[in-house]
Amino acid sequence: MRAWEEMDERFECFMQKYPDPLPDWLLAIERKAEADEVPIIRRSTQRYLAFLLGIMRPRRILEIGSAVGFSALLMASFDPSLEELVTIENYEPRVMTARANFAASPYADKITFLNGDASRVIPTLEGTFDLVFIDAAKGQYPDYLTLVRPMMKPGGVILTDNILQDGFLLMPKEALCRRNRTIHKRVREYLDMVCRDDQYITDVLPVGDGLAMTRIR
Repeated sequence: MRAWEEMDERFECFMQKYPDPLPDWLLAIERKAEADEVPIIRRSTQRYLAFLLGIMRPRRILEIGSAVGFSALLMASFDPSLEELVTIENYEPRVMTARANFAASPYADKITFLNGDASRVIPTLEGTFDLVFIDAAKGQYPDYLTLVRPMMKPGGVILTDNILQDGFLLMPKEALCRRNRTIHKRVREYLDMVCRDDQYITDVLPVGDGLAMTRIR
């Protein structure tokens, strides 16, 4: 086990000593996803999102990568000002589960679920967003940023999950297998875009699998 994974596991074990803030129905979705080996946001990322949403109170959120709907429902449950959350998923085996989870939740009227390729769906969206949460194909992160930037309100925030790739991002690409090299290159390209452009203020937090937090100036 790599040091990064070991530290994350030890931290999560430590934090399990404290009460879980999730409602029972959302805990049930989380446990089902874990049993089915569906990747969802880690506990530390959940806690950070809950904290941030309580402060930001975004009215309109865009999520790229619904999976089974867990993170969208978590954001809806912790955002008291939410008017609409638009979430996009393209992986068919998870689409039906996401639809069912949204329909059975207390936030069905606030969630707009779109099935399709995000790179094609995003240009069809109207209006602006206060918050964008990106948790989809890592190799497409730079493309997603280019697409969502015109839709962001001044002062809006883009959160990008899995930015550290279990520590792979910190390694030289020569030490990685060919498949991981492509993702490594694209994720670093994304970080270059949000860290070197004056229109953004960005920090990378060692939360979960790494969370890039970018604010639009």
